[in-house]
Amino acid sequence: MSPLVWYDLFLFVLLFGVYVYIFATARITNLHKVYFLFHGLMMLWPFCQFAIVLSDNPGWQLFYVTLSFVAVSLLGSGWLLLTIFITGYSDRLGTKKVILLFVPAVIAAIGVVINPAHWFVTPLEGGYVERAYGPWFWVVMIVLVSYFVASLFILFGALRASDKSPTIKKQVKITLWGIFVLAVFAAIDALLNVVLRAWIPFIIPGLTSLGIFLSDLFFVYVIKRYNVFDLVSIAHEDVINTIPYGILVLDENETIIEANKASRSFMDLHVGDCFDMEAFLGSVRVEGDSGLFLDQYRQRENTLSQIEVIVEERDMERHFILQTSPIIDHYQMPLGHLLTFQDVSQERYYVKEMNRQNEMLQERNYALDRIRQELSEANLKLEELALTDSLTHCYNRRYLTQQLTHEVITNVHYKTPFSLLLLDIDFFKAINDRYGHVIGDEVLYRTAQAVKQSIRETDILTRYGGEEFMIYLPHTERQLAQKIAERVRLSVESNLMAVDHEVGQVSITISIGILSIEDFECDDAPDNPEGYLTQLFAAVDKALYQAKQNGRNRVEFAELERGVS
Repeated sequence: MSPLVWYDLFLFVLLFGVYVYIFATARITNLHKVYFLFHGLMMLWPFCQFAIVLSDNPGWQLFYVTLSFVAVSLLGSGWLLLTIFITGYSDRLGTKKVILLFVPAVIAAIGVVINPAHWFVTPLEGGYVERAYGPWFWVVMIVLVSYFVASLFILFGALRASDKSPTIKKQVKITLWGIFVLAVFAAIDALLNVVLRAWIPFIIPGLTSLGIFLSDLFFVYVIKRYNVFDLVSIAHEDVINTIPYGILVLDENETIIEANKASRSFMDLHVGDCFDMEAFLGSVRVEGDSGLFLDQYRQRENTLSQIEVIVEERDMERHFILQTSPIIDHYQMPLGHLLTFQDVSQERYYVKEMNRQNEMLQERNYALDRIRQELSEANLKLEELALTDSLTHCYNRRYLTQQLTHEVITNVHYKTPFSLLLLDIDFFKAINDRYGHVIGDEVLYRTAQAVKQSIRETDILTRYGGEEFMIYLPHTERQLAQKIAERVRLSVESNLMAVDHEVGQVSITISIGILSIEDFECDDAPDNPEGYLTQLFAAVDKALYQAKQNGRNRVEFAELERGVS
């Protein structure tokens, strides 16, 4: 066996070492995945070339020849795909475009495998170590050249593009060198071992393998030297998976081309599945106008639309804010949609709980208000009971004293005239003795009502004690006080009351003492208001006594002694 046979195996081992190096030192991204596909196809060629010579079985030799050219057929598509990723055009790839990209390579590989009528390869000297290639071999070469031309077109286009960064253009140049090296060695291999095979007495092995290895070094240098783009992809993947919002990226056919981890926690959808927005909205509860949201979604206008959806899971509800915005290119043409699902279940729970607490607090406030109102009414009643006579419903003497303590001092200070009327029911003891205390209480009540109807609204009627009543007349001089007193006296006198013990009616009279304060020339505001009131009460009481002495049912005036305070 010629030592040159081991040359292909040596190159396979080198390629496998580079493969292991990239796999061990690089974090897996889409670019690396494409490279591993490309690299794996490259490794098959030198391995199969070595295995062909090593085996004496024509069947195995055919198998290795077929496998090597299947790898070469697919190598062109892997080559083009890697070129697209290196130039930064991978975002333009969709599922359909990737399938179309591999179709020519797959057709060429199928022809190699079937080898109809030995159109691809024919054995010489009883095996495939020496072999002749048929027309399908040139079909495979044309497919490879087509991929080569397409790669060159993309690479040179990236060099001319104004939106590409200098770093991308540098890695494109290095990639062009790698393609050039591979093309040169593959062309020399085809020229010497295929075209000029009739004139060269032996096969020169390893030319294509060497070209594959050298070009692979260029690709490895690009990937390792300019791994900043891998870091961006890694950062993009890490960021999108650490975002707590569910994120779906849809293409123009509503096929999911990217979904982060958060979206899988509430939605059993994966990359490649179809997302039907109308069906989704029909499967959940929606808060808002779903029709308007769906119209905006379908119109694909460059606006952000959102709606709240409620997803029921077991015995709980999850609230999400669904936002959608179109993805557009530089020409403002829609390419797909970006959907985000923000979980606001916790916020809705807090809002609901806060509303419940507010309702409870409001109910408690209403209850407190009712209690406060009841207490206020009770206090008013207590105050009324404390300041009102329960029998006659007039104010009592305590209220009169409190009111006059302030009123009288103010009147003296501003020299405002006022009067006091003290009235007493004539012969009230005889009424009690004859008719009893029940009738006596009725007489007191009816007398008070008659007096109330005879005085002004600003006048204050109080039960002074027993059958005595006192009336405070603000802003009232002597003459007016006398008129009011006479009106009161006559009103009581004409107030006839029915008594059960008598067939007729009872009429009572009252005696009235009047004290009018209207001359303030010698009066100053007293230093002792309580003493001054006592003096006023004593004076008007003396006038009442005088009225009784003079025959009752009459009015008498009192004179205030000056200089007493």
